Amino acid sequence: MDQKKPTVATFRKRKAAGEKIVMITAYDATGAAAALAAGIDILLVGDSMAMTALGYENTLPLGMDEAIYHTMAVRRGAHDAFIIFDMPFMSYQVSDEEALRNAGRAVKEGGADAVKLEGGAELNPLIAKLVGAGIPVMAHIGLLPQKVMTSGGYHLTGKTDDAVRRLLDDARSVEAAGAFSVVLECMPSHVGKEISAALAIPAIGIGSGPDCDGQVQVLNDVLGLFEAFTPKHSRRYAEVGKIIRQALSEYAGDVRGGKFPGPENCFK
Repeated sequence: MDQKKPTVATFRKRKAAGEKIVMITAYDATGAAAALAAGIDILLVGDSMAMTALGYENTLPLGMDEAIYHTMAVRRGAHDAFIIFDMPFMSYQVSDEEALRNAGRAVKEGGADAVKLEGGAELNPLIAKLVGAGIPVMAHIGLLPQKVMTSGGYHLTGKTDDAVRRLLDDARSVEAAGAFSVVLECMPSHVGKEISAALAIPAIGIGSGPDCDGQVQVLNDVLGLFEAFTPKHSRRYAEVGKIIRQALSEYAGDVRGGKFPGPENCFK
């Protein structure tokens, strides 16, 4: 792992060297500090916070002010991290000019190092404009959560030869437009491998197999903080939700039973 703060050039070098890139979501200073200390390469202030941290039903209600607020917290917790701001729904679709203003806010107010956009070749003019203005862009193809209403739900992509060709075209296109990396979400492993091999920029997978140049996961899934189910593309490395409930239950019991505070918790 590099000792100094990574840059977009760092990740190209990692890919060229065959070194896997590790990325995870972060929504606050505490989680960001823990991820940085653990050696995570990239922190994504994901629009998944709408569901994991803010209680919305999906990612669509998240607004710019909410996303920037959380990005500021992540930056305070991890000064030396490479932080990507996930552009919220309708923060970049109205016009390129509005998208540029919002991406600029993510960098200037939030402290982000880059922004992420969902979409393929149709976003090329915007990607080029953002990169031209000095804002690094991570693209995102495959399953697009912000288009869940028009796609009819969350589905595996790249299941036909035509679909694979479209994904490859999108990947090559966003690379040509100037994206420094691309997320590949929910596609067969062989498709993730093919796209990763076709690009000079890193392809970061989520549900797209082990042959991508790196992986990204949602913090709450990895830690077991979201307990309703574990997505197929994820793995629980801890059961933090259960630990929190147990600790709070013991605390409540001690207060009600007169065991807390004890003498060691009191001032004289």
